[in-house]
Amino acid sequence: MIEVVGVTLKDGGRVYYFDPNGYKLKKNVTVIVETEQGQQFGKVTKENIEINPKDLSKELKKVIRISNKEDYKKNIKNIKDAKEALAKCQKMVEEKNLKMKIIDASYTFDRDKLIFRFLADNRVDFRELAKDLAAKYKVRIELRQIGVRDKAKEVGGCGPCGQKLCCSRFLKELDTVSINMAKNQNISLNPSKINGVCGRLLCCLKYEDEDYKECRKNLLKIGDKIKTEYGEGKIIGLEILEGKYKVDVPEHGIIIVDKEICK
Repeated sequence: MIEVVGVTLKDGGRVYYFDPNGYKLKKNVTVIVETEQGQQFGKVTKENIEINPKDLSKELKKVIRISNKEDYKKNIKNIKDAKEALAKCQKMVEEKNLKMKIIDASYTFDRDKLIFRFLADNRVDFRELAKDLAAKYKVRIELRQIGVRDKAKEVGGCGPCGQKLCCSRFLKELDTVSINMAKNQNISLNPSKINGVCGRLLCCLKYEDEDYKECRKNLLKIGDKIKTEYGEGKIIGLEILEGKYKVDVPEHGIIIVDKEICK
């Protein structure tokens, strides 16, 4: 077992796990951490806990130190400057008529890099934009295209189930979800029923897909005719997990029939 601490890099953002580096950290303590993007300012949301190393998807970065008053002031300035940079970048995008929407901007804590994230339907040639931004801010510029699912994962929210979004709560990777998964589960293809807050298919459609496929293997299809104790009828619906058919029998009406007693 190894000790980790949970840290969020922005209010309401995703929780990342770090090596506490010998520190015993209480909730809401602010810290400076090392990330793949460089040093970042964060807040402890989960105190020191032990986990199995097998549960980690990659090597842990470390907590550099507990922040001090100067670090706090620097972080406030970084946020303020990044907000101004965001407005400037959005204006430059409009002037250059680029088909992209700048979502946010952030400095790494050490101001080694200024990161802009954007949405776009297609690939965008932003080389001139990057040059102009680098010339203005005199730091390394990163323009990172993200998808609407990535944005939902970071921003968070509640799904139609009333729970916090799976992508921001526990999903480490965003797997491919297809419309066939909804069809396999006999779910209405109404977008309001099968799409998440991101506008894409619900991630949870994948969770039970294999079970539904397995249960469907020995079932007849809608439209097939079967014999029942009330006579021959046509299958008009399936109760997949229960292994039952909804059958329309002439002169009798609609009945529910267990597949095991069908003739």
